[in-house]
Amino acid sequence: MSELGLNTISFAGHAASSAQFRVLYSEGMSLVEETAAYLDGQGRAASKVLPRMASVLYAAESMRLTTRLMQMASWLLLQRAVNNGEMSRDQVLAEKNKVRLDGFNVDRNAPGWNDLPEAFRDLVERSLRLQNRVALLDREIYRPTEAPIVPDNQNSVKAQLTLLQTAFGTN
Repeated sequence: MSELGLNTISFAGHAASSAQFRVLYSEGMSLVEETAAYLDGQGRAASKVLPRMASVLYAAESMRLTTRLMQMASWLLLQRAVNNGEMSRDQVLAEKNKVRLDGFNVDRNAPGWNDLPEAFRDLVERSLRLQNRVALLDREIYRPTEAPIVPDNQNSVKAQLTLLQTAFGTN
């Protein structure tokens, strides 16, 4: 919003229903599947040979990782539902209050972090980057909007012309 309170365009709302969202959705769901496959296979085997401290950290971080991914998947599914007309924005707002997109940070300085399998740490890092992207889009789409303030008896084009005239001293 400008100083005059003129309307601005919300690009986030358009991005949420665009090809850009479909790419984000696909990336998120693929990461969920990849993580599940890793934790059930290679990760399970790798966790059995970790030192004690790293083993405890692996258990805690794998819980955080799956929780983070499930929260993001929930958000992505809700957004897809609103994009497809399966849910109204108000229904999504009520449901998305149950979704947490922050607060699942990682302590990379924790004892045992460097002993964790590289593939696992990579999944954690990728999930954090995806979480940040989803949280940013969420804030842009669902932040409270203020009622636009339009100057009395002026439309936005006239207001912009007046600003230009003032700036360049023309009449």
